[in-house]
Amino acid sequence: MDLTQIEQKLKFSGAKYALFYQQNGGSPHLLFNQLRFSSASLIKVPILLSWLELEKEGLLDRAELCDLDSQEQVHGAGFSYKLTARKLPYADVLLMMIATSDNLCTNLVIERIGLERLHRVFTEKLGLVHTTCQRKLMDYDARGRGLDNWVHAEECVRMYDLIGNLDESSRKWVDSLLHSTLDAALLLRNVPRDTIDFYHKTGSMEGVLHDWGYTRSCRIFLLTNDVADEPPMFELFGALGEFMMHTPD
Repeated sequence: MDLTQIEQKLKFSGAKYALFYQQNGGSPHLLFNQLRFSSASLIKVPILLSWLELEKEGLLDRAELCDLDSQEQVHGAGFSYKLTARKLPYADVLLMMIATSDNLCTNLVIERIGLERLHRVFTEKLGLVHTTCQRKLMDYDARGRGLDNWVHAEECVRMYDLIGNLDESSRKWVDSLLHSTLDAALLLRNVPRDTIDFYHKTGSMEGVLHDWGYTRSCRIFLLTNDVADEPPMFELFGALGEFMMHTPD
């Protein structure tokens, strides 16, 4: 299935979508019928980049210990609320935020940064003016008041450059976290296990499926909202993910 065929199926799916694919040195392909998306867990990537920005300024330290019991013990994705150890370095908290999409860990990071400061870093330091984090994860009361978390497809493209422009040590650390993502149900579903290194983050909730990431040879994502029927959408994620096995000409 080529990109045109995938887009045609996306159009007939009734979902909102944004598809991006670019091989190294090749032309970028951004195909969309919407640019702003409910973020689900994809918001955790700009949160991670914000932590690094503040750490660079000496305002945060991933070696600092985090008290896992200092926030409401939200469940959902992740299992940090089950751990016997209740104090961990923020480096481990950030790892679980990405690798297992842990919601408690994410809320602990948001609390440490602060929502207002996080917004300033998004807009003033990272140039992410349409990407917003207005509430903690699993905070349904805040969502009911109209506060939510959003990502923007064009800014998801920008995030590749934000990672690529990090100093070598920071970039390798981000790579190691994204490479640890456990979810292989979307772009990786048709890729034979252990054949490529894919550095990515997924996000899913009712009606929302996202997978954003990169290999050493390409950048690729598919963002979807208003998904009414998941199995056909899973097939399209799988078909797009097969492009990661292509080698640049």
